[in-house]
Amino acid sequence: MSDSTAADIKARLDAAKKVLIVSHVRPDGDAVGALLGLGLALQDAGKQVQMVLTDGVHPSFRHLQGADQVRTNPEGTFDTYIVVDCADLKRAGKALEPYGQPDINIDHHITNQKFGKLNLIVPEAVATSAILTDYLPVWGYTITQPIAAALLSGIITDTLGFRTSNMNPQALRQAAALMEIGADLPHLYNRALISRSFQAARYWGAGLSSLQRADGIVWGTLTLEDRAQAGYNSNDDADLINVISSIDESAIGMIFVEQPDEHVKISWRALQPGFDVSQVAKHFGGGGHPAAAGADIPGKLSEIQALVLKTTREMLGL
Repeated sequence: MSDSTAADIKARLDAAKKVLIVSHVRPDGDAVGALLGLGLALQDAGKQVQMVLTDGVHPSFRHLQGADQVRTNPEGTFDTYIVVDCADLKRAGKALEPYGQPDINIDHHITNQKFGKLNLIVPEAVATSAILTDYLPVWGYTITQPIAAALLSGIITDTLGFRTSNMNPQALRQAAALMEIGADLPHLYNRALISRSFQAARYWGAGLSSLQRADGIVWGTLTLEDRAQAGYNSNDDADLINVISSIDESAIGMIFVEQPDEHVKISWRALQPGFDVSQVAKHFGGGGHPAAAGADIPGKLSEIQALVLKTTREMLGL
């Protein structure tokens, strides 16, 4: 990214009065953290801001200040439209389609399609929240304690507690700076990665009992029936993919999560160096990082699972 792009984004933000900020469907901690971090900073600067997540805020992040402002549908007109932590505009949700091309696109996914008028894409950053940690002060915005908590939650989540292979010294310095502002690392870590509901634990049980392993891939399956029996109300995997990623003697970890209307959400994790799962996800219309990626594919669970496993083996040489 050139210095001129950063300057152009600053100028666009300075001129903005009514701002819409969105992120991807089934938002993770980085989507929520980046949305809240940027949204609260712009509000503190006196701008009208509407923050939208089509699927709302996951319970793990509802303690963050500003989470109660997040809507599932935008209302009104805006002079500035921003997308954060979203590699493909389609993943922002159909409710946002009437607003056209975003003015600003801020992301760290290597597969980002650069769909904005201005694109701040930093693939080496561990999280979109990390990008904003660096750039908000450059753009003239103060990172207050609530903003620091949101941004640190995003960094913690996308690095799985500073454990992912793309961790770097800059991320640790960013975390330290956010802690110095007042973000409570132990509390945020626990809420983002450790604490979970009774229903989520029951949902995990169904997924763990489904585990299979073959040809270097270990995978689990979560059905709509599993979700109903567990009483789990979200349409994600309750972060079960992180448990699957800890299983020894496999190269790739995957989870298949059945969605309503015959869709299947798939998450990939590279458990060993040398595998780029983002290319497999991109093949299926998704995206992500070399070590972690996802896609949402229309079709029946049994058919999609067989196809995706076959394609994953072929593309990764397993």
